[in-house]
Amino acid sequence: MQARLLKKIRYLVVFFIIMLALSGITAFPVYTELHWLKQAGLMDGNSFTALWLSNVYNAVADTQQRYPFLFYGYDWLAFAHIVIAALFYGVYKDPVKNKFIISWGMFCCIAVIPLAFICGPIRGIPIKHILVDCSFGVIGIIPLIICKKYITQLETAEIKQISN
Repeated sequence: MQARLLKKIRYLVVFFIIMLALSGITAFPVYTELHWLKQAGLMDGNSFTALWLSNVYNAVADTQQRYPFLFYGYDWLAFAHIVIAALFYGVYKDPVKNKFIISWGMFCCIAVIPLAFICGPIRGIPIKHILVDCSFGVIGIIPLIICKKYITQLETAEIKQISN
């Protein structure tokens, strides 16, 4: 039973690490990604998404041309995602001992929501995009809740094994 729980925990942690790192890594090539979307025609038309992406692309292209040093902030954003993802290796290695990392991750997922709703309007971010940003916290917390449940079960099993 303990081996099966440990395997489930590790799968969830690896999944979370990969998703968190990937979401950060996409910040490195933001201009290139937006350029691809433009070439693919996703900025054509009058839909909310097309207009928003076009506006973002224009701002990023202008910044790329005139102020490329500002993208250093994107590099640090990506780096932060990668090192935060690496922190979860502690849960992979010893879930019971490092269960606080799961609780901290859950707190971070919840904290995404007020950050998005406070900073988004200040920065002129449309509500649809704010909701997309919030979805990262809402979706991210799901594997962490499941993982926490498994860690609690593993901890209980370990305590029972020690007391027997």
